Amino acid sequence: MDSLLAISPLDGRYSAVNSEFRSITSEYGLIKYRLLIEVEWFKHLSNTKNLPEIPNLSIKNIRYLDDLVNKFSIKDANRVKTIEKRTNHDVKAIEYFLKEKFSNVKSLHKYSEFIHFACTSEDINNLSYSLMIKDASSIIDSNIKNISKNLKQKATKFANIAMLSRTHGQTASPTTMGKEFSNFEHRINTINTSVQNIKLKGKINGAVGNFNAHTIAYPNVNWEVVSKKFIKKLGLEINTHTTQVEPKDSIAELFSHYVRLNNVLIDLSRDLWGYISLGYFKQKLKKGEIGSSTMPHKVNPIDFENAEGNLGLANSCFLHLSNSVVISRWQRDLTDSTVMRNIGLCYGHTNLALYSLLKGLGKLEINKHQIKHDLDNSWEVITEAIQTVLRKYLIQDGYELMKELSRGKQITKEDLHKFIDSAKIPSTEKQRLKELSPSSYIGIANKLAKS
Repeated sequence: MDSLLAISPLDGRYSAVNSEFRSITSEYGLIKYRLLIEVEWFKHLSNTKNLPEIPNLSIKNIRYLDDLVNKFSIKDANRVKTIEKRTNHDVKAIEYFLKEKFSNVKSLHKYSEFIHFACTSEDINNLSYSLMIKDASSIIDSNIKNISKNLKQKATKFANIAMLSRTHGQTASPTTMGKEFSNFEHRINTINTSVQNIKLKGKINGAVGNFNAHTIAYPNVNWEVVSKKFIKKLGLEINTHTTQVEPKDSIAELFSHYVRLNNVLIDLSRDLWGYISLGYFKQKLKKGEIGSSTMPHKVNPIDFENAEGNLGLANSCFLHLSNSVVISRWQRDLTDSTVMRNIGLCYGHTNLALYSLLKGLGKLEINKHQIKHDLDNSWEVITEAIQTVLRKYLIQDGYELMKELSRGKQITKEDLHKFIDSAKIPSTEKQRLKELSPSSYIGIANKLAKS
């Protein structure tokens, strides 16, 4: 399909950015994960005791089954879709596709009824989606770590570059540029650790979660143990109490963490946009690039704007999925079926945002001159230091005196030094305060930037 005809920009304008997700969150990816679960369940049954009707598989047969998954192609996926047109059931189409493949191997063909044995479609689907989410999350994790690494480098590089803080948009006690990068790096790493700690769950316990079919066929098999071993083998945790659907609470928890993470990245994007607006950063120029169709001088912070927009879109998808997929009428309805097919949107928009954010970070060039200019013209920020020392020596109304001197006014170094000289504090303290400047009044910001 021509990308110009794509309904979603993820598959059109931005298709190249998300190429890694094509084999994971696409329809092809879902079919392949389903095939993987069906094949692994069949192999698992062959190794389960007290199932005499299905013997242990030969190495040759195991290799054949593994190749069905590892060499699964678009042609194979199209064959599954062709079968689905007849069955009008996507998971049953996988079963029939596998039976076709089994018919090519005499030693497997007679055991083909153990494909999808005792399973409901949701046994296959919930495990498939969990594996899909794990693989998609690993790509996001890699890109998040690249962002974090970049922020850490900038935190160290700019650790000693003092700058004005701006609380409520107004001049405030100075910080350093490195400390502000460090703040975001710490927040991102903390939330990403929470993401990594989520253990996705799964179930393979039949039509309503009670092993009904399993136990009627093989009452002497401990199906709880069999299913637990299988799910653990897939790298998931078992959910022992389910209806037909695994309730997806762990998926909802994971997605809620991604919303938190994306909100921090929106915060970062907006702050950097603001610092570019203040002139604290310039952006590297790209030959031939145009910032405005009418204003030739423009170099717009488009990467941070793109990141912010796509993070918002990702969050709307993550929030809807996390709110909706945990709800199922009685033992099963299909509301989640169509919703879960949009997992790719969540990850695609997040990944696009990370790409844009990293691109924007790479363009930043710090403008020390502008940062210093603002500091040199903001001596009012030293009033905090003065009023705090006045409090230390129990001078009454120290805060109010500084407020009267400075609030809403442009004050100079000379104004402050005149006040300091008149204050009834030790001469050593007067000297310390007079040595202060907006550039040196940074507390331990430079130390925190490097930690």
